[in-house]
Amino acid sequence: MAPVASVEVGPPAKKGEGRARRYYKSADALVQAPEKIRCLSDIISHAAEKYPNDQAMGWRDTIDMINEEKEVKKTVGGKGVTEKKTWSYWHLSDYKWWTYSELAEYIKYAGQALVHTGHSKDTIFNIYSATSRRWQVMANACASQSITFATAYDSLGEEGLAHSINQPEVYGIFTNANLLDTIAKVVSQTPSLKVVIYDGEDKDVKKGAVETLETAGLKVHKFDDFIEMGKKNPCDFNPGKGDDIACIMYTSGSTGAPKGVQITHTNIIACIGAVEFLLPHVIKHGETYIGYLPLAHIMELAVELSLFAVGARVGYATVKTLTDASVRNCAGDIRTLQPTIMVGVPAVWELIRKGIVAKVNGSGMIKSNLFWAAVALKKAAGIGSFLGSIADAVVFKAVAAGTGGKLKYAMSGGAPISKETQEFLSIALVLMIQGYGMTESTAMAALLPPELHRYGTVGVPVPSVEIKLVDVEEASYSATNEPPQGEICVRGPSITKGYYKNEEETKRTIDEDGWMHTGDIGQWNPDGTLSLIDRKKNLVKLSGGEYIALERLESIYKSSQYVSNIVVYGDANASRPMAIVYGHEANLKALVKQQGIDVEDEFTAIAHNEQVKKAVLNDLVTVGKKAGLKQLELLSTIVLDSMEWTAQNGMLTAAQKLQRKPIVEHYKKEIDAVYP
Repeated sequence: MAPVASVEVGPPAKKGEGRARRYYKSADALVQAPEKIRCLSDIISHAAEKYPNDQAMGWRDTIDMINEEKEVKKTVGGKGVTEKKTWSYWHLSDYKWWTYSELAEYIKYAGQALVHTGHSKDTIFNIYSATSRRWQVMANACASQSITFATAYDSLGEEGLAHSINQPEVYGIFTNANLLDTIAKVVSQTPSLKVVIYDGEDKDVKKGAVETLETAGLKVHKFDDFIEMGKKNPCDFNPGKGDDIACIMYTSGSTGAPKGVQITHTNIIACIGAVEFLLPHVIKHGETYIGYLPLAHIMELAVELSLFAVGARVGYATVKTLTDASVRNCAGDIRTLQPTIMVGVPAVWELIRKGIVAKVNGSGMIKSNLFWAAVALKKAAGIGSFLGSIADAVVFKAVAAGTGGKLKYAMSGGAPISKETQEFLSIALVLMIQGYGMTESTAMAALLPPELHRYGTVGVPVPSVEIKLVDVEEASYSATNEPPQGEICVRGPSITKGYYKNEEETKRTIDEDGWMHTGDIGQWNPDGTLSLIDRKKNLVKLSGGEYIALERLESIYKSSQYVSNIVVYGDANASRPMAIVYGHEANLKALVKQQGIDVEDEFTAIAHNEQVKKAVLNDLVTVGKKAGLKQLELLSTIVLDSMEWTAQNGMLTAAQKLQRKPIVEHYKKEIDAVYP
């Protein structure tokens, strides 16, 4: 019989809360650090000593941009019009690689150049750049000289960028050539900024940007020149350690201004030690990881550092070139690299699932029936079974080829993923590992190792933390419920010391006993795993007096084939919730054909058609019933739209999380017309 995945530890529970629980293998002592690693700088230094000639970081060069002209049909004033549009595609090289010894050299020289340009333990550096090998070089270079680095998403506009420079009084910044103009626009508002280092080609620099920065008194350096400067100006290695702040990571700010989370060297190495302890058979030497998520997001940074710690290799990619759709004369990044490990947020996995389903359903009756029969067979026989392996070899091999054919594990984090999507992808593509955490926990609070694989849970407390549940009386969540429920509180060496220059928020989040109150509602399952129910702030009371959990409902309804994204909305005057839906264009067009709905073949017209709305609502209700939702959790109506939700239009955060309030405000007129 398998052991219970987590066990109670410590003193008896206080009134209104449950006892602390730890992963059963770390019940006696929490993991503090991996062997031989005591600070951020040790990670790559150790790998370079042990695996000097192994590939560490890979990238692709752009050989050419290819323009193709296409005819696009659209409706203008009720009439069909054909327009010509030019589409650009990337022609990319194969992957090129730095070895660990080469990577360590770049970090050394970049660190020396930072010191030569006036950076020290008393200054703060900012990384405002897309994910790349040079992002990691600059972060590790800072660590090699006890310089704290702050992060800024490359999608930030002027206001957000100015805040991330001014609050920590940034002295130097690393960026991309195409972002220099944004810095130039705020330079008059950022008096502390003195040094700019940029990566990329001069053709991508907007005219006048460098001149504006230099006129303001800043020193501007190209990355390659900066490295050469470091070679010529050696200095002693001076790594940060222990409770020194390695990084100020700004949250993406779904509520209010972004908060700067202080992450120490102790936090980082405890996180990496926990990953090695919990997933030694997953995060190991010889694996290949595809890095495309923002490194300004703690999950991507923590995963990459964990892989570097064991000498694995990371190939960098971009969202635009990940698949074959936007490249010519070459394969997309994922098929070229052939990764063995891939991480994504739920929105990515939902799109992959819907893409697979759409392709299968359009492949003809025989192939479609064979695929769904194989899904049913593997589901009944179990993942890892003999019959499951036959289904993999005969049917699912073609699905796996789309991700390069070598994928062993997929990880989902950042938000809850629906059970349906996790189960489908674990059967048809690769075993999916679910995790839970936040910036404040250095990415990880709970993780589900493959040997404990099951659905509907985020796993066990990672070995560097302990978790307890605290009652939320107004919503009837209690640690004495069966099963125990309440607000998730986390404590351990990987938990932040607090928010930068924000003592009030720090005291509100971390109590006097060191427990971080996450604001998430969780539940202990009989097997000792943890499940997420929702966010405290996303609990809504309906007219009947019962609460519904918006985020939980969204994770379920998002699995509908007609949904690209969804916000569930509830009102105290209504007996049931409604939803605002950004539709899935291809699947809605297929729906129109299948049901013979008389509407123009144009996305906006389809999304606003009443018959289409009714069909989508019926599908959502069916999805909800299959998931076992109560009557009061089933949607009463929807607003369906064709406008994509992005960080640029304010509907998502930079980390691709829903901006609930702006979305509801944007659709207020449409909501009021149909609800409550």
